[in-house]
Amino acid sequence: MMRYSYDWLIVGAGFTGAIIAERLASVYNQKIWVIDRRNHIAGNAYDSINEHNILYHVYGPHIFHTNSDRVIQYLSHFTDWKNYEHRVVGLVKGRFIPIPFNLTSIEILFSQKEAEDLKNLLLHTYGINIKVPILEMMKNSDEKIRFLADFIYQNVFIGYTTKQWGLKPEELSPSVTERVPVHISYDDRYFQDKFQKMPKDGYTKLIERILNHPNITLSLNTEYNDVRNCNSFEKTIFTGSIDEYFDYKLGELPYRSLHFDVQSYQQRIHQPVAQVNYPNDHQYTRITEMIHFNKVYRNKMTTVEIEYPQPYIIGKNIPYYPISQENNERLYQQYLCLIRQSSKKVFFAGRLGTYRYLNMDQAVDQALTLVEKIH
Repeated sequence: MMRYSYDWLIVGAGFTGAIIAERLASVYNQKIWVIDRRNHIAGNAYDSINEHNILYHVYGPHIFHTNSDRVIQYLSHFTDWKNYEHRVVGLVKGRFIPIPFNLTSIEILFSQKEAEDLKNLLLHTYGINIKVPILEMMKNSDEKIRFLADFIYQNVFIGYTTKQWGLKPEELSPSVTERVPVHISYDDRYFQDKFQKMPKDGYTKLIERILNHPNITLSLNTEYNDVRNCNSFEKTIFTGSIDEYFDYKLGELPYRSLHFDVQSYQQRIHQPVAQVNYPNDHQYTRITEMIHFNKVYRNKMTTVEIEYPQPYIIGKNIPYYPISQENNERLYQQYLCLIRQSSKKVFFAGRLGTYRYLNMDQAVDQALTLVEKIH
């Protein structure tokens, strides 16, 4: 019987790969080899201190929020937390309004009488603290509600969505369009989860602690194709793109990518909140100011990321977001069938491996669940 150096090869040192590695290593005393093609851990959650002493999210803003007690309990073994509640405003008709669109947004954009009429109508129809998908609101039988829904769709929703996804909202799965609903509330927080905090020392330090186990060997700057045929491991967990694993045998799964224009300004603060959305009149979708995440405004410099969505091109940029459409889901399922027909012991996980739009807490929960399943 062949003896392996490692029980598992885990491809990807982001949230999903790191957590699976730690659980297999510490709970089941397995020997784990974690590889990543990049020169750093933490995947797209990677952050570091820049030249202005600002903790900077290299691949765009990552805001942690969850309602899962087991996710909170697990991560709290590896980090302390600092309070942070994410707030977003969007530039609409020359004014900054809360995003998601809410009752305060109505008060800013409409006259006092119009605003009171619209707010009362929404409250009577839906109730308070209710989130309504915009496409659902547009189907309401009330003419005034449809007027408001169309106003929001045209001025807040369609421009941002089209830039972000390269598709119109109705071309996407409802799971995508429901992520930013109309919020019938005065709560201007972007998320309403019970737990909204940021890891005190950043995401990279958090993942570093998770991977710090004697049973885990980490190899950066390492491509899966360079090790896939070696006899050092028995089983594989793959957190990269499932179509890449199969060398695109059935075709490419589409993703959206991002380009970041990083700028630093000689000022204490550049914008009122961490994230400002630009649904109209600009090629970029949002500007994120990193200093707000730490609530440390002593610096004389501040750093922002100006975010431009773009198509994903293999070998040219990074796949960020799976595009949720029926034909893409069918192709993903066809790739899963290839694994079922294979004798190789491989599992797929993470946003790319499962072709799902996962928040960080969902990725953590998925990783914990997978470890329970395979043992």
